Amino acid sequence: MNAPSAGQQGVHASAGTAGEQPPIKILIYSDDSTTREKVVLALGRRVAADLPPVKTYEFATPPAVVSAVDGGGFDVLILDGEATPAGGMGVCRQLKDEVYQCPPVLVLTGRPQDGWLATWSRAEAWTPHPIDPVALADSVAELVRARLAKRVAA
Repeated sequence: MNAPSAGQQGVHASAGTAGEQPPIKILIYSDDSTTREKVVLALGRRVAADLPPVKTYEFATPPAVVSAVDGGGFDVLILDGEATPAGGMGVCRQLKDEVYQCPPVLVLTGRPQDGWLATWSRAEAWTPHPIDPVALADSVAELVRARLAKRVAA
């Protein structure tokens, strides 16, 4: 995957050693830089001890997200359901409709009761604001494990 640049706010990678698996590439979308920062901090260097390090790509605009995902290479997408002008749930539904083999999506919802909206958007997982670092990392780890299992089976 070429590193996306249009609308990209930042790329964060944890240091790795030779012989490790390639990093897990995670796209983070939110118009709020504070939310993106909280997600990056919650994910840490690894989402689980049995998984490779993470590399995050931050985006603030829906067109940049669509372009980057269309380009391929991401393992998980984390979309802020409270983002404006387009919320993560609408962006998720668009990606699921338009991108062949769209990566799994975790949507950050405004409140716990909004899980049904995340289901409508076809997200594989959701977690409410405020971000719980343990719950977020666990959910992302589950999504990554499922994606890696599909790759091995294919």
